[in-house]
Amino acid sequence: MRRPFPDLRASIHVAPPARTGCMSELRAIIFDFDGVIADTEPLHFSALRQVLADIGITLTETEYYADYLGFDDRGCFLAALRANDRDVTSALLADLMDRKAQAYLKAVQNHLTIFPGVRELIRETADHYPLAIASGALRHEIELILEEAGFRKVFHHITSAEDVVRGKPAPDPFLHAMEGLNRRTASPALTPEDCLAIEDSLPGIRAARAAGMKVLAVANTHTVQDLGEADAITHSLADTRLSELQSRLWGPLQGRG
Repeated sequence: MRRPFPDLRASIHVAPPARTGCMSELRAIIFDFDGVIADTEPLHFSALRQVLADIGITLTETEYYADYLGFDDRGCFLAALRANDRDVTSALLADLMDRKAQAYLKAVQNHLTIFPGVRELIRETADHYPLAIASGALRHEIELILEEAGFRKVFHHITSAEDVVRGKPAPDPFLHAMEGLNRRTASPALTPEDCLAIEDSLPGIRAARAAGMKVLAVANTHTVQDLGEADAITHSLADTRLSELQSRLWGPLQGRG
């Protein structure tokens, strides 16, 4: 259970800023989806466990959150099959992923929860920064929930599992999302140093850092101690003020009205 910390200084832990030859500033925000925007990880776990049980593999909640969080569906099934010495074929993976997607979408229709502070943060930032999503979820899963939540249109780009060969912790999803923003909105072109990634898992944090982006981790699915590789950590997005993060991670704004 997450504890609210209304004082930003108490709730966000910021690593010392790296010294570089030039100062950039926050120009774009790239959100992870599951575990950051929507409380879908319990639904993913339930659907994954159900499909694995059908083929005789047991997956516990502890195992899921320790070893599978941050992977896309393909990565989860690959890990589970290999851990249980099962033969892996493309046909089997496709079948398992399809069955899991059906179970997950059924669960979403009955149990959709948006994390506290997400709606407010998106409204606060959408008028000032281009927003994107970089996720290992399937596109139709992401778009369904965004439509239900009422903020699909504020995101200029979505990178989903279908868009990259290498998922997190590889940097590809975040770099793909940044390039998507560059095609749609940004002039001059964004660089990784201009982007803030918001993540909840260690593979996601490592992906964003490998891409050269600064990372805000939100402790929705892991403890603060587990997320120590991020540049900043918060217990909840309800506590987050982007102006404070800009100042702490990039330095004071220069000449922005």
